[in-house]
Amino acid sequence: MAWFVLVVSGVLEAVWASALSASEGFRRRRPTVLFFVALALSMGGLAWAMTSLPTGTAYAVWVGIGATLTVVWGFATRQDRASTGKVLLLLLLVGSIIGLKAVS
Repeated sequence: MAWFVLVVSGVLEAVWASALSASEGFRRRRPTVLFFVALALSMGGLAWAMTSLPTGTAYAVWVGIGATLTVVWGFATRQDRASTGKVLLLLLLVGSIIGLKAVS
């Protein structure tokens, strides 16, 4: 169950990061509210998962999921350009996350 909560928390990290960008410095209300809700849920889930998972592994997985999904969202919304190098590095990051889960 801790791994499931950690993955959901990682997804919520990508949500709050994207909402933070969309809030335009907290000037837009909906993205700002989404940012704070997703941030609280993401941090709460990470904290709960860390009660039964190693801190370093849990944090690395959480950040990796959030970072990967945030970059992919940037590609999908065309705020960032995909390149072969970026995609290969994201695959390396995802492989590393899977590796951390496998050895835990």
